[in-house]
Amino acid sequence: MPRRVQLRVHPDVVLDDAALRRAAARRAKIAESEIATVVVQRRSIDARRGRVMLQLVADIVLRDEPALRQATPVPAALPPLGGTPPVAIVGAGPAGMFCAWALAQHGIASLILERGKPVRARRHDLAALCKRGELNAQSNYCFGEGGAGTFSDGKLYSRAHKRGDLQRVLEAFVGYGAPTEIMVDARPHIGTNRLPAVVTAMREHLADAGVTLAFDRRVDGLTTQGDRVTGVVVDGVTIAARAVVLAVGHSARDVTRWLHTAGAALSAKPFAVGVRIEHPQALIDTLQFGDLAGHPALGAAAYRLVEQVDGAGAFSFCMCPGGFIVPAATEPGGQVVNGWSPSSRQGRFANSGFVTEVGPTQLIEAGLDPTDVFAGVQLQRQLEQAAFEAGGGAYVAPAQRLDDFVAARDSDALPLCSYPRGLSAARLDVLLGALAHPMRAALRRLGERMPGFVSADAVAVGVETRTSAPIRTERERDTLQSPTLAGLFPCGEGAGYAGGIMSAALDGIRVADAVGRALGSDALS
Repeated sequence: MPRRVQLRVHPDVVLDDAALRRAAARRAKIAESEIATVVVQRRSIDARRGRVMLQLVADIVLRDEPALRQATPVPAALPPLGGTPPVAIVGAGPAGMFCAWALAQHGIASLILERGKPVRARRHDLAALCKRGELNAQSNYCFGEGGAGTFSDGKLYSRAHKRGDLQRVLEAFVGYGAPTEIMVDARPHIGTNRLPAVVTAMREHLADAGVTLAFDRRVDGLTTQGDRVTGVVVDGVTIAARAVVLAVGHSARDVTRWLHTAGAALSAKPFAVGVRIEHPQALIDTLQFGDLAGHPALGAAAYRLVEQVDGAGAFSFCMCPGGFIVPAATEPGGQVVNGWSPSSRQGRFANSGFVTEVGPTQLIEAGLDPTDVFAGVQLQRQLEQAAFEAGGGAYVAPAQRLDDFVAARDSDALPLCSYPRGLSAARLDVLLGALAHPMRAALRRLGERMPGFVSADAVAVGVETRTSAPIRTERERDTLQSPTLAGLFPCGEGAGYAGGIMSAALDGIRVADAVGRALGSDALS
């Protein structure tokens, strides 16, 4: 068996085969001549304690041991699927696509119904929004093939699952064309410029096997018989299904309404809202890497910040090094922002959501009834409509210099920003009301620890409200079916069981296994 070692290497070290063997030999206390090869399995950057180092996990293969297999993963073999699909999947994001992928491996055909467009056509709608402020409510940064993650960067990290499960999904992405580096990097990232091609390759593979994909098909309701789901309604037409997988994203607000009407069990869940903050990437590099800022072995620096203020959390979210801020609205008259990075991460700015938690206390402070399951959506919508008005319409973003946001004062000028629709100076601290307090206090502390982080060169852009769904569609722990509607399988981020591409994909696989068990036992027949 290979011997696994952890290595700490200065960024100036050229990590060729010879350098890896030398470092591994010293760490393992063996002769360099005994080593046949060293295979890096994990790579991260450790910038703690004021010294920046590359941290590697590597396997040493000795000369008398068999070589490690390093073949590039290929797409999983899918059996040919025929007949009428017994499973309808609502949503073609990572949860829905990986659910169909795992079902196909069980030999079960499915029909994926997606309200938005395929990635190629979806690009035109994004361009119309970014260039002319024209929103297509069914095809945008949140809705369409691949879900919200397709054009929001392709971050592939998750802290909620075992590494072996994650590896299965990473290998699938590589098989469909993602770079092999995502299997090594501690914070893997495909990039918005690459992810659409990966999503397309996966869709074509599923279609070739017999999975049916239908775009521009918004599901408007369920059909039921007693307490059991029998199908979905699209354009007034019923599509029968023995199982319905609900794999919509965090922004499908209409879905929660018709689920409620159909009798699905729903509950309010905590979520977070705030702003997206942007800095010059060079500043973040210097804050994180010091004198090594700009080093080619390190790339663009990222950060993750968490603070507690009077019992409320304030934290960074979806950090995009070398990235861009984009309009992520799904409703006319509502202003929402998100961020993304290209695979190179070479943009001049760094952006991140900076948000605070919303629970019953915050809903009460906003004048809303915390016992109303839709109160969270109402708060999101109120903030988005206020931000749209503050920006002056046309998805121009209200913005405030970060030092002015912390000091609660007007901004007489705004720095340059990557947001394509332009900025309009506004008092975001006033717009957010009581929600601004923990964010401002947290930023004040961060500014003391990280001089320059809160400055006139940084800008807060409004509003970041779609961090997660504020409503959970309940499901049973063992069967993963709705406790009130048999045959309905809530899945992924929109149902409240995931928080990004990886966790959504893994939940899709888990639900596919549950559907397979249910169909196999004739529980839904």
